[in-house]
Amino acid sequence: MHAEAEGRDVAWERRTEIPLFYLSLVFLAGYAVRVLAHAHSLWRDVAAITVVLTWLCFIVDYVVRLVLSRQRPLRFIRRHWLDTVIVILPTLRALRMVKVHDAVMAKRRDRPHRSLYPRVITYAGLSSLLLGFSGSLGLYDSERRDPHSPIQTFGDSLWCVVQTLTTVGYGDVAPVTVSGRLIATTLMMFGLGLLGAVTGSFSSWLIQIFRRDDEEEPPAPGNEPSPGPGAPH
Repeated sequence: MHAEAEGRDVAWERRTEIPLFYLSLVFLAGYAVRVLAHAHSLWRDVAAITVVLTWLCFIVDYVVRLVLSRQRPLRFIRRHWLDTVIVILPTLRALRMVKVHDAVMAKRRDRPHRSLYPRVITYAGLSSLLLGFSGSLGLYDSERRDPHSPIQTFGDSLWCVVQTLTTVGYGDVAPVTVSGRLIATTLMMFGLGLLGAVTGSFSSWLIQIFRRDDEEEPPAPGNEPSPGPGAPH
């Protein structure tokens, strides 16, 4: 019975993963408009409604998975702690890119898979971009109301996020509010791992390509192996 319930949970997750990914892009677009649009504008009100509706969809999906799993809530939360965090902070849904990739591959079983390194680079890179953009919006929304904060434009927020993700840290722009520092801490924890996966996979991919080229390259003239003592002349 437990295995059957877990199977229903996994089946539901695979069916809804791709639609929820597109819905997360709608959420991100609505959140961006809400943050960047001028106050008291119609677009800002529409964006706020869009954010709330898409957020409710994420919550409904989480509740349905909890019911289908037939697990105790605390056990389900412990086993799916990242999903719980993403439901609370939907701007972190970029961290589910691996699950999205699995759902796409499950629907394209007849198509050949790309090699490991390009897949890691593609999905980790895309996750880093989405996470960085979401973090920039959240950081700007948190910091712009504080007159003592050096982050007063969206450009300042982007620059701060780039410094955070790349661990450069020039120190010219840094969050001063509690929520802004929490966002920066989240970017440090998750963003560094994603960028590390991109750079590490890219380096390994290059080494693999160069090694394959060296193995396939014919020997230079004069460097051919000499025939053995019994070989015909």
